[in-house]
Amino acid sequence: MRADAKKNYDQLLATAREVFTEQGADASLRDIARRAEVGLGTLYRHFPTREALLEALLRSSFDALAAKARELESSGASDEALVSWLQETIAFTHEHRGVIAPMMGAIEDPESALHASCVMLRAAGASLLARAQADGNARADLDGSELFDLIAALAWLREQPSHAPRADRLFSVIADAVLVNRDA
Repeated sequence: MRADAKKNYDQLLATAREVFTEQGADASLRDIARRAEVGLGTLYRHFPTREALLEALLRSSFDALAAKARELESSGASDEALVSWLQETIAFTHEHRGVIAPMMGAIEDPESALHASCVMLRAAGASLLARAQADGNARADLDGSELFDLIAALAWLREQPSHAPRADRLFSVIADAVLVNRDA
């Protein structure tokens, strides 16, 4: 990549991170380009879709969450590992306001720029769930897709100002429903 193109790419990512933090994942791409002091065409040359921009911004976080799941698979009790990863993943989606809707759409759309990352994240959770199930610590009738849906529901709940105060309690209720023989 040419030096000026790399500079524009980096500037777009930094600006997008700021704008998405302020306004959420549905922020105006035109505003991002303007604030990055590049043309909209430059933004689209680097990131042809909103999802491509989100994927570039979130890739390292997705990778970190998957790595955390792999680490938790071999350490500690399987039920505690699953709960810890769920909490971290829900906190991630909450920190990146508005990202849950594109993630849920992307997981079902193989053409989406976010698809591979979302599938990787779902697989990481499914692996932790399978370990907890094998240890007799989690319901046997739950699968990785349903676990991902629960993460999405709890993340969405946290984004709603009128419901956010109940999010932690509802997380505990969900964790109690997923895990068996759990001491609350």
